[in-house]
Amino acid sequence: MKVLLVGSGGREHALAWKIAQSPLLTALHAVPGSDAIGELATCHDGSVSDIDGLVELARKIEADLVVVGPENPLCDGLADRLRQAGIATFGPSGLAARLEASKAYAKDFYARHKVPSAGYGTFSDAAEAKAFLDRVEPPYVLKADGLAAGKGVVILDDRAEAEAEIDAFLSGKFGKASKTLVIEEFMAGEEVSIFALCDGETVLYCGAAQDHKRVGEGDTGPNTGGMGAYSPAPIATPELIDTAMKTIVEPVARGLAAEGHPFQGVLFAGLMVTKDGPKVVEFNIRFGDPECQVLMMRIDSDLLPYLLATATGALGEMPPITWSPDPAITVVLAANGYPGDYRKGSVIKGVTEANRMEGVQVFEAGTGRNARGERIAAGGRVLNVTASGETLHYAVERAYAAIDQIDWPEGFCRRDIAWRALRTH
Repeated sequence: MKVLLVGSGGREHALAWKIAQSPLLTALHAVPGSDAIGELATCHDGSVSDIDGLVELARKIEADLVVVGPENPLCDGLADRLRQAGIATFGPSGLAARLEASKAYAKDFYARHKVPSAGYGTFSDAAEAKAFLDRVEPPYVLKADGLAAGKGVVILDDRAEAEAEIDAFLSGKFGKASKTLVIEEFMAGEEVSIFALCDGETVLYCGAAQDHKRVGEGDTGPNTGGMGAYSPAPIATPELIDTAMKTIVEPVARGLAAEGHPFQGVLFAGLMVTKDGPKVVEFNIRFGDPECQVLMMRIDSDLLPYLLATATGALGEMPPITWSPDPAITVVLAANGYPGDYRKGSVIKGVTEANRMEGVQVFEAGTGRNARGERIAAGGRVLNVTASGETLHYAVERAYAAIDQIDWPEGFCRRDIAWRALRTH
């Protein structure tokens, strides 16, 4: 099989690493890819926003399957265009992708299909939004309606600060993404991510993980795109997973199909485990980043047939995915200053040595190579140091031992990834 992978980050590096292990694979291509992905695939120049160019490339290389990593091209209708060209595609249609592209649409969808979630209001007028704060208890949860790279959520205890953020959001803090604002009731509990493949009809469980969104240890500081993740998460018991699949994931898949937008790809349910059971925080329409990295480390099955079955409507013929019993953890090494301003171009040493360690795989999220061939930082989240082990303790020890092999003074990481799980063991 010839596969074209769309994307360039750590998630896509992890997908490339897993897909490359398949005996079904004859050629792996990536656009735009990265220097790290280029060690596994043939990379092609291009942009994930150039829908015409991506379709043309898929035709040119005669791709049997296109796997779309990031959300933006899916929300822009890439999967629709590829399917119109007769190319099997792992990723939902643009209309199904609204589940992630618009939080206002998603909240209305949950309400229509009785999917448990927080109470909410949707606003484009600041005065109306501020008045709605009278109806909810602090902390106040403010969300940009559109895509904001994982940073469009603010949780505040102070009423005056919340009102100031309302003004900032609606004045364009996140550009078009925050022209509309969703305010939600705060849900107390612990978050967990559940993943499921869906071919438009069949829904197949594809793992659970827990990530750390805040930049600081102890889950403090501003939200980021994710500073680390681990799987399995103790809170994701078989009973919880069964409840979440039956009351949340499967109803969402059925609802999309019933409304004429059958979903083909991976449904990523971000859930809050409350005293009343799991409720939706949000749905994403692609693998999580960095959750994908730990899932790829733990999947024992050949992933490629599942991606193809999802794209071609044959998921009902597939057996359940098999998993390694060994836990996995990924720790994000980010550039100093992230999620604010950060500098690119600093040299990173020691990644090769880290990759030689038992049970360790470093996925490269935002790296490049300089004129001397040295690995350099080229983004905010730069490396995903991923490790597995017989126990979570061993996996954590391996990951941080690998980080200690990496020489990059211009970067930082959290040293407490998986702290909730370690606390209960």
